Amino acid sequence: MSEVGGIAPSVLETLEFAAALERVAALAVGPLGAARVRARRPGSDADAIRAALAQVAELQSLLITDDSIRAEPVPDIAPALDLLAVPGSALDGPTLALVAAALVASRHTAAELGRLAKDAPRTAALRADPPPKEVDARLAASIAPDGEVLDGASRDLARARKAVRETRQRLVARLEALLHGLDPQDTVADATVTVRNNRYVIPVRATSRARVGGIVHDASASRATMFVEPPEVIELGNELRDLEAAEQREVQRVLRELTDLLRPHRERLAAAWEMCVAFDDLCARARYAVEVNGFAPTVDAGPLDIRTGRHPLLEGGEVVVVPFDLELAPDEWTVLVSGPNTGGKTVLIKAVGLACLLAQSGVIPPIGPQSRLPVFHEVFADIGDRQSIAASLSTFSAHVAAVRDILERAGPSSLVLLDEIGSGTDPAEGAALAAATLQALTRRHAVTLATTHLGALKKLGAETVGIVNASLQFDAETLTPTYRLLKGVPGRSYGLAIARRLGVPADVLREAEGAVPDAERALDALLAAVEARAREQEARAIALDAAEGAARERAAELESRLADVNERERAVLVRERALDKEARERARAYLLEARKTVEAALGQARAAVDEATAKQARRMVEEAIEKTKDVGLSDSLTVGPKAYKVGDRVRTGTNTVGTVLEIRDDGELVVQVGSVRLIVDSANVQPSDSPTVRPSDA
Repeated sequence: MSEVGGIAPSVLETLEFAAALERVAALAVGPLGAARVRARRPGSDADAIRAALAQVAELQSLLITDDSIRAEPVPDIAPALDLLAVPGSALDGPTLALVAAALVASRHTAAELGRLAKDAPRTAALRADPPPKEVDARLAASIAPDGEVLDGASRDLARARKAVRETRQRLVARLEALLHGLDPQDTVADATVTVRNNRYVIPVRATSRARVGGIVHDASASRATMFVEPPEVIELGNELRDLEAAEQREVQRVLRELTDLLRPHRERLAAAWEMCVAFDDLCARARYAVEVNGFAPTVDAGPLDIRTGRHPLLEGGEVVVVPFDLELAPDEWTVLVSGPNTGGKTVLIKAVGLACLLAQSGVIPPIGPQSRLPVFHEVFADIGDRQSIAASLSTFSAHVAAVRDILERAGPSSLVLLDEIGSGTDPAEGAALAAATLQALTRRHAVTLATTHLGALKKLGAETVGIVNASLQFDAETLTPTYRLLKGVPGRSYGLAIARRLGVPADVLREAEGAVPDAERALDALLAAVEARAREQEARAIALDAAEGAARERAAELESRLADVNERERAVLVRERALDKEARERARAYLLEARKTVEAALGQARAAVDEATAKQARRMVEEAIEKTKDVGLSDSLTVGPKAYKVGDRVRTGTNTVGTVLEIRDDGELVVQVGSVRLIVDSANVQPSDSPTVRPSDA
């Protein structure tokens, strides 16, 4: 966000803006992301502010359920990008290693942003395509993480290094042999081959230097030991130097080649690097919003409205922060906060100022949902002791100078924070100057928050359109602050009450109370009555809330019981259906068995050869039919009831044709089947295709 010219650095310092940003920067994964957060400044473009906050809120909503979203730390490659813009330049090994690391980070970040594209399109808009993967592969094969050029960078380099290693080994072996062949009086204890001025040498005593010969490249501090390159190895040493020089030439050629490989992709590399830094910055701001449970405010020209606001530097600390609600009506511009010391008045106005500055910097502050913040082009703050010995200014003079500057510049797009306005001089004159200042700022529609102890100013909110009183609640019984903001009610100073609590003699207090003007005493009594009434209403509200909570719990319990009853009823129905099905299946089985019995009896009746056998068969058939009635035989055999008359030919359930002899009142028929008479239900017979006969024909 671009810096607003109307917000002076001194104001940012007064409101501890840098400390608030540091809380956010601590959540970045890399130093560049953290630096980007620290560099944020309030902007004045409402559309840009809304877009920035919407982007943070979008990612915040994902982080709440998916904490795996991570930015990638990326090294600083700005110097490398600058060199790539210079034709013919070459990056060194460590710089190329940083570029390689940046490419790896950018590829991970691009993949992460691609994954978020569906659910977080604003966040995914940061995505930039890194250079081709071939660039990554070439750098990985050529440069080690510490910046050393690898042997695999080129075949010539591999051959050159092999020659250097072999020559070095021969040289060291030759020197060790010479060293071991020296007379013990010519060398020093524990002598080994070493390097001086990039030449391999052996240590010998200074007195033996002439006998050993060669070139002296160094000496000990006492000059007793000389580091000599014997003449036998000078040529081999020169050969090694030549090979090392050839190796370095090949290294430089590889570095130039790799730089030339990167140069065409400079713009894409810069965009990918910027993507990594911007995503780290965004992730830090989104994680901060989650951490403080902040909600993106509505940013428009409407009146200031902060819900459940908390001071950014106090939120998340050991002390429980009491949130505040500060809602201004369209015709309210100035809030005059009064009350005793240590009540939190200064913290309140600084919290409001910081919330506005953070929001305009693209950071969601610790405020609740449905908050509204206008865009302030200028922010002024006169908070704390401005005494200046160097400028020969007293505290009051410094405050007056600050107020003068504010009155010269404040306008309708300004936020003005004034702590203890009118203090530091005669109360009457201070109150008069403070009242005139607040009225002037109100007429300009500058949003103003001011704190005061002056009783005369408390009447201002009731008498001046656009100015509203407010106070931070104080427990009159314990004389401790509750830090709850009450709009529309001025606060009491509690000065004499606190003095009484601290043990000031009673006679002194009586004299002090008598010296308080009648108007002040009347106002204090009125405020005390208002506070008592507010406490009473608060207690009633708490009781109502408790009763409502109990009613909700009772309703939930009844709903649970109803659900349990419904579940039991459902289980009973299921069990009933199961039992009914079981009974039907058992009845059907019994019915089938009964049918078999009837058919067997009919078969025996047909085969009867005498009257006694026929009677016995008839009795068996009748008993079998009676059994089938008990299990619903009629239901399984009938195709619908029909009226019959004597002489009709009918077909029984056993598929036997007979003649109706008699029709009984209960709907049963006497049917003659051969020599057997059957008693059957009319519903269990069907008309036969055979012609009707008279009973005598049967």
